[in-house]
Amino acid sequence: MKAVALTHYLPIDDPKSFLDVDLPKPVPEGHDLLVSVKAVSVNPVDTKVRAPKDTIEETPRVLGWDAAGTVEAVGSGVTLFKPGDEVYYAGDITRSGSNAQFQLIDERIVGLKPRTLSFAEAAALPLTTLTAYESFFDRLGIDRDGGNRGESILIIGAGGGVGSIGIQLAKAAGLRIIATASRPETSAWVRELGADEVVNHREDMVAQVRALGHQYVDHIAIFNDMRHWETAVELIRPQGAIVTIDDTNLPMPMDKMKLKAASLHWEFMFARAMFQTPDMIGQHKLLTYVAREIDAGRIRTTVDTVLSPINAENMRKAHALIETGTAKGKIVVEGF
Repeated sequence: MKAVALTHYLPIDDPKSFLDVDLPKPVPEGHDLLVSVKAVSVNPVDTKVRAPKDTIEETPRVLGWDAAGTVEAVGSGVTLFKPGDEVYYAGDITRSGSNAQFQLIDERIVGLKPRTLSFAEAAALPLTTLTAYESFFDRLGIDRDGGNRGESILIIGAGGGVGSIGIQLAKAAGLRIIATASRPETSAWVRELGADEVVNHREDMVAQVRALGHQYVDHIAIFNDMRHWETAVELIRPQGAIVTIDDTNLPMPMDKMKLKAASLHWEFMFARAMFQTPDMIGQHKLLTYVAREIDAGRIRTTVDTVLSPINAENMRKAHALIETGTAKGKIVVEGF
């Protein structure tokens, strides 16, 4: 089968950072689906895993953790899907990735693709949707069905992939959304998706949020990086909560968090699959719920750029776009 892989971890402008290779077609066992991949999307986690380091892979390594495709075959323990089903999923960081014609994926972290979306539109959604959903409803404890209606949430880095779907999920839950964006095009994008107010995360966010009439906000999601930690601590209400998806080596002073009795939550959507948690099937249920919401017209895809075909050249282009830090929505690569 065709695949895009790496053997060395190189800067993305190096033509050997990704290679077009032929690999054996895998065989499903147990809970595995064998999926014929039609489209993939690229996330910051892809660029972090590929970042330059001295490691050399003896056999080509396939990255990629967002895909949509068709079930080709199933393992003996599969009960949720059958060959021919169209599916979408974010995958498992401990297994071979989606940048290949065929991929093995555990059925418990897969959902049926939204019927109203193309493969490219669907591939833009799983990882960011799982991340935003778990951030808001599992980590922060917000009620998906409106029990926290009218409360405020500050989404820092709202114009990216996670923020773009996060705005829509927060809106559906009835929250008042303060989104951050730093450019006119991303400001327009987050408003289009449903943000009530927009502030610039490259300027004084505390002053901007308070000028809007919010002394504190009820919930905060840091969806870009932890440089904004002290701003988040200043703005979170007493007994409020902050969720972040960014790992960091930066200092994280906790004294004000203690005074406010506020809480910090980490979100990593790969944790369920990585540790085979008892609630692993929750991601199947979550993706099923989101597909229904999309088909009902209440949530939209966040795809912004589509490249074709899936090959090393286009994968380098996609990674380069992500590494600028200014991508709007999601970047998808479609078709072998």
